[in-house]
Amino acid sequence: MDDPQVYLEKMALFGRMLRLEGLPVSPQETADGCRILIALGLSDKEQVRTALRTVFAKSREEQLTFDRVFNGFFVSEETMRQQAKEQHQRECEETKKRQEAQQELQFNGQPIDLSEDQREAYAAMPRESRQRLQEIMEKYRGNLARNPNLYGNFIHSVFARAILEQQMRMEDAGTGCEGMDPEMGLLFRDISQFKDTEIPKAVSLIQKVAQQINGELSAKKKRGGHTGMLDFRRTIRKGLETGGSFYRLAYRRKRNRKRHLVLLCDVSGSMMQFSEFALRFIQALNQVADSSRTYLFSEDIFEADAFSLQNMDSFRNYVRDSGVYGRGTDLGTALQKILTQSPPVLNASTTLMILSDTKTIDQPRAIAALLEARRMAGQVIWLNPIPENKWKYVRSIVTMGSLCQMVSCSTLSALAAACKKLAGAG
Repeated sequence: MDDPQVYLEKMALFGRMLRLEGLPVSPQETADGCRILIALGLSDKEQVRTALRTVFAKSREEQLTFDRVFNGFFVSEETMRQQAKEQHQRECEETKKRQEAQQELQFNGQPIDLSEDQREAYAAMPRESRQRLQEIMEKYRGNLARNPNLYGNFIHSVFARAILEQQMRMEDAGTGCEGMDPEMGLLFRDISQFKDTEIPKAVSLIQKVAQQINGELSAKKKRGGHTGMLDFRRTIRKGLETGGSFYRLAYRRKRNRKRHLVLLCDVSGSMMQFSEFALRFIQALNQVADSSRTYLFSEDIFEADAFSLQNMDSFRNYVRDSGVYGRGTDLGTALQKILTQSPPVLNASTTLMILSDTKTIDQPRAIAALLEARRMAGQVIWLNPIPENKWKYVRSIVTMGSLCQMVSCSTLSALAAACKKLAGAG
């Protein structure tokens, strides 16, 4: 990207984004930023960040805002192309697997009677497992031809049982993915079951998955095209520039509604690890929200310092030093303190995300506060580390789940899906 005009357009858009976040950006600063881009290019992202920060951000608060906007905007074109290429390759591989599975799951030209979920699980099986099932079908092919009803049911039961075992391994232990990539098995392991030696691998996996999600969302945004109505005035102006040929149409761009995220994280003893991983995911996704505030609570509550949360490796020490770690859980008190802050923390453009297992020392107060938070916020989402199949046994989950959107996030895979949905919404 050597054309100065392209750099100017990119810097003008970046300046508008900074202004939307409250930073004062003058035309002279935009011009200075453009000259920096022309001189440095975009190959060294950190060098560009440092140079532009000296132009646009003066105070520490402005620098934090600048860094957040920069991370979301200056993804190098090479990185975006690579992410899009990798995503395309993954989609092609998945399509190929499904086509192979469709051909394999047939007998005498007729598909074996399996549900769509079972077919997906079969396609995800290691090739050796699929080969064993094919060998069983070949062994009984003659019997199937003579007595299709009897042996058809037998073959169906063999496939169904093997597929069910595959699904259970993926959901409960992650071994279905470990056969292909040992680290990927952590995606399907209960977060509470992670060993200390596995945490660094899990953290690295979060970064990889978040990068993939960011690439998918960026590619989706590029494919989306225009969404606004035709801008006649700009179209005519462009046409006059080319001698009256109106082949370049201009569209009004829809103004993106700013999304504000308020995180309420339970850091009592049993919840520390889950809240840590959830925060890592949300911070790694640069499209989750335009701005966010994070509150940590157990029996008391305090707002986490944005600068401290930049280094998640020291998160546990940060929480322990705060004085709230190791106590009980009082959700009602935490919500009440947020609700009574001035100026208000919650409004119609705010998503309140609660990270907790719903256990609290005063459930009636928590219910009343949650109802008020639902009235004030645009959306309330509850991320719960307890597997959904156990919800019916926990009365507090049943109660809270009837008042807001409850999402089971007992694994990194489920947590990634929830964060991806949040990032792609709105």
